[in-house]
Amino acid sequence: MLKNATLRQLSALHAVARLGSVSRAASEINLTQPAVSIQLKLLEESAGTPLIEREGRGIRLTTAGEVMADYAGRILELWREVGDEMAAHRGVVSRRLRIGVVTTAEYLVPRMLVVFARDNPNVEVKLKVGNRDEIVRLLSSHEVDLVIMGRAPKELKTQATPFARHTMAFIAAPSHPLMARGPLLLRDLAQEDLLVRERGSGTRTTLEKLFRDAELNLRVGSELSSNEAIKQMCAAGFGLAFMSQHICRHELASGELALLPVERNPIEREWFVIHLAARTLAPVAAAFEQFLIEHGQKHVQDQLLRAPV
Repeated sequence: MLKNATLRQLSALHAVARLGSVSRAASEINLTQPAVSIQLKLLEESAGTPLIEREGRGIRLTTAGEVMADYAGRILELWREVGDEMAAHRGVVSRRLRIGVVTTAEYLVPRMLVVFARDNPNVEVKLKVGNRDEIVRLLSSHEVDLVIMGRAPKELKTQATPFARHTMAFIAAPSHPLMARGPLLLRDLAQEDLLVRERGSGTRTTLEKLFRDAELNLRVGSELSSNEAIKQMCAAGFGLAFMSQHICRHELASGELALLPVERNPIEREWFVIHLAARTLAPVAAAFEQFLIEHGQKHVQDQLLRAPV
C-alpha cells in the first residue's frame, strides 16, 4: 500500500513519463530539476520499488514506473475534475477546453473554434496538433479532453462519434505523365514514387492499408513530416501524394496540383470526435462535442468550397 504519496510526486512522475526528461518536466511543472528528482525519490520510497532508471544521459521508466505513471495520469485528471466540480458548486464554470487534433484536421478545427467561441465567450482553448500516435498518447495520458481524428484508437476504451465526412485523394503535378493517361487503377500507381507522411500518421496508415488490401507494394519515394512539404514536392514533380482534399484545395483550384484519374478517387472518410469512455466531460467540452456533431459537416463543406485568396 502506498503511504505518503502526494499529488506533487505523481505530477512529477507523470511529467517525466510524458516528456522523457527531468529538465523538461521541471520546466512544465515549475520546479527545479533537483526538486523533481527529490519528488521522484520520495515516490519510489513510498512505492517500495524503483520507478525510473538512468540510461546514459537520459532516463527511462521501469515496468513499475510505467504502471505508476498511467495511474498518476488518471489520478491527476480526477483531481482536476474535482476542482471543476467544486468550482461549479461555487457558481464558477470551467472554461478550459483541451483538444488534440491530427495534422490532417489542423486546417479545419481553428475555424470551427472561432465560430464556437462566438457563442461561448471566455473559453480557454488549448489546442495540440500531432500525428495519430502522438494524439492517441495525449488522450491516453489525460492531457486533452477531446481528440479529432479519422478513426478511433482500438487500444483505448473510447466514445467516438462521427461528425463530418471528408475525402482523401491521390494527387499529382498537372505535368505528371499519368495525368495524360485514361482511367487508372490502383496497381498503376504501384510503380510510382509516393510522397508519404512519417510512420504514426493516420494518412500513411490509410494509404498502406489501401495498397495492402489490393495486394500491392507501396513504393515510398520520400517520407516527410508535414503536409505542406508533401504538397510542394508533389507540385514540383517529385512524386504522387495522397492526402485529405481540403488540405490541398487551394492548389487544386489554382492548378498547381491535380486529382489523378484513379478509380474511386477521391475516397470518402469520416472525422470523429473522441473522448475516453470512462471520462465525464466538463460542460464546455461537452458543448464543443455537440457543436461538432451538429455543425461539423457544414464547416467541412464550407472549407472545400472556399475559393483560394
